[in-house]
Amino acid sequence: MRNNASLQADEVELRPLSARSVVLSLLLGLHPPELPVKDLVRSVEPFGIAGSTLRAALSRMVAAGDLRRADTVYRLSDRLLERQRRQDDAVHPETVPWGGDWEMVLVTATGRGPAERAELRNELTRLRLAELREGVWLRPANLLRPLPDELGRVAERCTARPDRPARELAASLWPLDTWAGTGRALLDHAARARHPSDRFTAFAAVVRHLLADPVLPPELLPADWPGERLRAVYADYRRELAEDAHTRDGRSSA
Repeated sequence: MRNNASLQADEVELRPLSARSVVLSLLLGLHPPELPVKDLVRSVEPFGIAGSTLRAALSRMVAAGDLRRADTVYRLSDRLLERQRRQDDAVHPETVPWGGDWEMVLVTATGRGPAERAELRNELTRLRLAELREGVWLRPANLLRPLPDELGRVAERCTARPDRPARELAASLWPLDTWAGTGRALLDHAARARHPSDRFTAFAAVVRHLLADPVLPPELLPADWPGERLRAVYADYRRELAEDAHTRDGRSSA
């Protein structure tokens, strides 16, 4: 997405539809994340994906380690199950009332190569921490989520109370106005989408955007923050997809 808080609904940048992206979105929204191939064929038909195209994509996804196959049932691989957990956390983050403390992570490891440094930065970003300066990451202590054991080998964790006003600090760490502007544009775009493929690409963009939500305490957010509205409309859409998939499963088993 462009770094532009004034995005309009018709300017939202969406990724192209593919058989792989449709299959992953369907399975990521299911618990357990699996479907027989006949139900996958029926589920992707509204997106204009032919059965032969789907089967070719499924074969490539199994070879790439995205999916596992047992007889005619396809299921997310263990690697993609972690992605599903992150997506679930993005839609339903677990928070606690904020008392003013901040989590701080100080990177202490040295001598790491560029790939290792990039991997650590990605991990800290996924944990919804923001970098104050090189090696110093923090966020308000209002978010509950598991921290990887490996983090203790490369960084120290502590609790802090910065002197800078909390709203000012949060605004310097995250592009809040930009995130909110893009979020509102996505809401408008999703509301106007009617064709299944248009709705799919709109809500795929919504969930990607939610993965970048810092999940800050309400008192640190700008007015009219769209986070909860985005979560609500995406949860409704995911429920709709799951119900459609299970309805097709029930019909095919009858």
